[in-house]
Amino acid sequence: MLSYFLVALGSALGGVLRFWLGAFMGERLGAVHLGTVFVNVSGSFFIGFIAALGPMPLTRQLLVIGILGGYTTFSSFSLQTLELAQEGKWATAGGNVALSVVLSLVAVALGHVCGAWVRRSFSR
Repeated sequence: MLSYFLVALGSALGGVLRFWLGAFMGERLGAVHLGTVFVNVSGSFFIGFIAALGPMPLTRQLLVIGILGGYTTFSSFSLQTLELAQEGKWATAGGNVALSVVLSLVAVALGHVCGAWVRRSFSR
């Protein structure tokens, strides 16, 4: 039962953080979809980082499944990409897909490298 509570609590926190930070960064970067790209890339980095730290069942449920699962959002990404395409902004829609996927993959790999380094550093 604790696991479900941790996931629910984390999801709520992650969703609120996504809503706020996505809007904040979208304003700063000049387009709503770029705020979503920022959220997905930063979430990918942190998921990779935490995964590399090793087994942490309850913490992983709260952080990875809960907070970061609620924080990153490919549903918003998908809708924003569709809306860009429907507006005839095909290059922007394609760029959004490429930017989101490539940067998120790079971020999760970089996060994993950083997390593995932290794990090695503290296991000595």
